[in-house]
Amino acid sequence: MTSSFFTYDKKKVIQALRYHFISRKEIKILIIFVNVFAISTALLFFFKKISPVAFLTSSLLWFFLMIAFWFVIPYLVYKNAETFKDRFKAILGDDVFRIENEKYGRSWHWKDFSSWIESPYFFHLYFNSRSFFIIPKDAFEGDHVQETRKILKEKIRK
Repeated sequence: MTSSFFTYDKKKVIQALRYHFISRKEIKILIIFVNVFAISTALLFFFKKISPVAFLTSSLLWFFLMIAFWFVIPYLVYKNAETFKDRFKAILGDDVFRIENEKYGRSWHWKDFSSWIESPYFFHLYFNSRSFFIIPKDAFEGDHVQETRKILKEKIRK
């Protein structure tokens, strides 16, 4: 059993949320589509096949989508989630993952998680493709990060 206390750092959480959104299959496809569309309109504008207004419109679409996925959505999720403002204790047991603070606690069986991924600062534990919990790697000092990684590999099948 491994346990540790942690809090969330806003900058790192924002980066983790970006990582989550950008790693989503449908978001990747949308970004590829919008980039191909923007490049196509740039080429068509260069060869004078479309008007400057059409090129400007497609460029603004690209710009606003990138701003939304990189800044707006992660900041809104962070702002609206009380979870990121509290201090927690994570307990990685043999049968359950438990999270608790001064007010409450909650346990999940390892089978409740569908997958997990590792980003630069967090372990992302997924219940399904849209619902997940992040644990900062900073919560685990030294060899405990490696031990946590080992537990997640054993308990949650990717």
